[in-house]
Amino acid sequence: MEFGPLIKYYRTQRGITQKELAAGICSIPHLSKIENNSKDANEETISLLLERLEVSFEEMEEKEELIKTLLRDFGEKINFYLREEIEDIYQKLKEIEHVIPFSAHMYSYELYKYRYLLFKGLLSEAEVQRDLLQKQKKNFSQHEGYLFRYYNAVFLILKGQFKKADAIFDEIFLENNNERVNGEFLYHWTFVKGALDQSGHAIHFGRQALQIFMNQHNFYRILHTLMLLGISYSRSNIYEEAQLCFNHLIRNAELLKEEKILPQIYHNMGFLQDRMNNVKDALTYYEKSLSLHTVKNQHYLVTLYAIGEIHYKLNSLEKAKECFLNVKSLAKETGVRKQSLLADFYLIRMDSPEKAMRYLESKVIPFLEGAKEHKDDRIRYYKLLSEYYNENGKYLEAVNYLSKIT
Repeated sequence: MEFGPLIKYYRTQRGITQKELAAGICSIPHLSKIENNSKDANEETISLLLERLEVSFEEMEEKEELIKTLLRDFGEKINFYLREEIEDIYQKLKEIEHVIPFSAHMYSYELYKYRYLLFKGLLSEAEVQRDLLQKQKKNFSQHEGYLFRYYNAVFLILKGQFKKADAIFDEIFLENNNERVNGEFLYHWTFVKGALDQSGHAIHFGRQALQIFMNQHNFYRILHTLMLLGISYSRSNIYEEAQLCFNHLIRNAELLKEEKILPQIYHNMGFLQDRMNNVKDALTYYEKSLSLHTVKNQHYLVTLYAIGEIHYKLNSLEKAKECFLNVKSLAKETGVRKQSLLADFYLIRMDSPEKAMRYLESKVIPFLEGAKEHKDDRIRYYKLLSEYYNENGKYLEAVNYLSKIT
């Protein structure tokens, strides 16, 4: 505990002058040096000064240890994704926040506060905290410097800046000879690799993360990692492994009563079944997902659109039309352009396949390329256009889109 600045804090808070505080204990210049940390004082002098300020020396030492314990537990609870415990510890830290700047854990606290804001998805507040920490980074220990860079990568993930996040993970991984590689680090890197269409790397890091979380009995992170692995296996056409992941997810999410994650699991299982051409099974899982959404948000919209596509494949055109009209309406409310364009494409296609292909080429493809959507989305529509042009004898156009696929 930095007792000099702490004494100054309580003295000014109580409106006591240096002369009043120092009387009978030490000289005023000596007190001034103590308060400015330019002179060490013995324990007896510190105790007397704190006693006059009605602050217990022993209590301050206990708080130092409490801060250390709370921060250690805070990091652990975040790693285990224990929401209620995280909130409880954060509130305890807030109660003693006025003392923390005088402890040896000042920067660690501010770093964990940054992580907490990221955990809560409060990006504006997190950005302010990041900027404050940036000004202090020259004072960080080696471990604090690592945490700051790692949390910055998490911040970039939440902002959708996956290439920048990947560069940070790569630097940390190489610089530390893998020493700082833990489950959370690998989990977030798995997420980034999946977002960058690097499914092979995502599977590699995801399997490592999963093993660590299983050894720790970190059940929530096991679920989250299985989700990422299931998606990467699906995109890599490793269907048996993907199915194992999602079956395991469904069993454990139901067991843990994780209702928030179940809609995602069912949606991704539907996506897998669709890729495997099990269209009716895909519809069943998509409908399960839709029924569990409590809010008509973007995730609901994506699932509703997927249901419309399945009905189209099954030639249930009236049901497909109803879905796509609902998608258009909801997309307008939520400002989601992608699903709005794709719903329009299918609605046009039901009336005029030729007009739909022109719309696909002039509106949908430029959007998907400009927005850097996942390559699977682009490939589907490149293939559709290539087949359309090939059937109509326009071979140069067909080859152009075929080349984009390969």
